[in-house]
Amino acid sequence: MNRININTIALAISLGFSAGAMAEGMTKTDYSAGKDKISADYKAAKTACASLSANAKDICIAEAKGAEKVASAELEATYKPTPKTRYQARVAKAEADYGVANEKCDDLAGNAKDVCVKEAKAAQTTAKADAKAQTKTTDAQVIAQSKTVDARSTASAKTTEARKDATADKVDAQYAVAKEKCDTKAGAAKDDCLAQAKANAGK
Repeated sequence: MNRININTIALAISLGFSAGAMAEGMTKTDYSAGKDKISADYKAAKTACASLSANAKDICIAEAKGAEKVASAELEATYKPTPKTRYQARVAKAEADYGVANEKCDDLAGNAKDVCVKEAKAAQTTAKADAKAQTKTTDAQVIAQSKTVDARSTASAKTTEARKDATADKVDAQYAVAKEKCDTKAGAAKDDCLAQAKANAGK
């Protein structure tokens, strides 16, 4: 099973549950069937990886595991749709993407590999920061809709804070990537590169 097929499995499971079951409410039987389907698809994908070797096999396994975790988290979010389960589904996607990206970095060496790893981590940090901010914003809006004007003000403040935190996390992650790229330079060129990275990050 190639990467396209694995991704298709995750997408099909996701779309199938979100479009159909979520609209009408998922029964316990549907939920159990979904778990069985995810487990079977994962075993099939993992078996297909056995025909590969070296890092290609590691990447294949990472994709299979990632697809399983994402599908499981989305199934849970569909069966029990709460801010927490939706957040966990977004985090599962971020971690799955990172796992695959990190494995792909093993095909590289030296600074190129270091930069690849930092970029994969930065993408993961960004996705998690967005997921956290979205959850906080949703929580704040729920509070705002059910409380007084004071509560709305508090909710607005929390939303602003969440977005600020998310932005800070993203800037730090991008700064780490920029610093890593400067390692290919030396002397004054490296100093200038680091200074520019620092300035762009507002540090």
